[in-house]
Amino acid sequence: MAKPTEKTTTPPATTTAPPATTTQAPELPLGGRTVFPNYRVVAYYGTAGTSALGVLGQGSPEQAAGAIDQAAQRFATPDRKVQPAMEFIATVADHSPGPAGAYSHDVAVAQVQRYLDAARSHHQLFILDIQPGHRDFLSAVQPWQNLLAQPDVGLALDAEWRMPEGKVPGEAIGHVEVPEVNQVLDWTANLTRSGDLPQKVVLLHMFRSTMITDLNAITEHPELALVQHLDGFGGVQTKMDVYHNLADPQRFHMGFKLFYTEDHPLLGPGEVLAMKPQPEFVSYQ
Repeated sequence: MAKPTEKTTTPPATTTAPPATTTQAPELPLGGRTVFPNYRVVAYYGTAGTSALGVLGQGSPEQAAGAIDQAAQRFATPDRKVQPAMEFIATVADHSPGPAGAYSHDVAVAQVQRYLDAARSHHQLFILDIQPGHRDFLSAVQPWQNLLAQPDVGLALDAEWRMPEGKVPGEAIGHVEVPEVNQVLDWTANLTRSGDLPQKVVLLHMFRSTMITDLNAITEHPELALVQHLDGFGGVQTKMDVYHNLADPQRFHMGFKLFYTEDHPLLGPGEVLAMKPQPEFVSYQ
């Protein structure tokens, strides 16, 4: 007797597609992808292991991060959130040429990472400040690509320390031509765009008109929040003269530096916020 054929059942077809996986685009430490006008950035400036180059180097990275948070909140206003930040000198100008004849050296990546980790634990921005010495800016910036490809890391070009041939950092004030600046801006904008990163802060430090020639020729990129950071120190009138003589708020977001020891007197947050045009980026050295 033949064995009965077993009856098989075909499961009904489903019309429900599996849920799509979405990857959220990277954001700034406190949310969003655009820096200004959502935030006012307040930073400590300096480098690891020494207070001689700025207040950021006082104490441990964690202590610095806590101090930044306290200083930044004094700049809070109803119309803007405050974004605390570290501006870390990653490439430091030197008085001697060094093995490569560059008159600058890069801080060890492990040291930089310690401060970046502390900044991240406090939801702070982290800005790499470049003092290139005799290197051109692009050559000095590119070794930091791995960090700059991260969403919370910005860039500062310190023209005072871009030295012409035959000049020594600290003995002369440097300057940079706009085509060299634009090389870096193009490269940084492309890095930001290709990584789908949030808008990246880029600071242009200056306290004389000759330090960055022909500002009108600076290339603008929507990927970059470009800050003209005016660094004059001394008496209040001197600082205000530098600020008002050089400020170009039609082309740049405005930055202003406060020096704990060189400013006489040190301006308070209320006085800084009363300035016209009002600074959007404030740093302490």
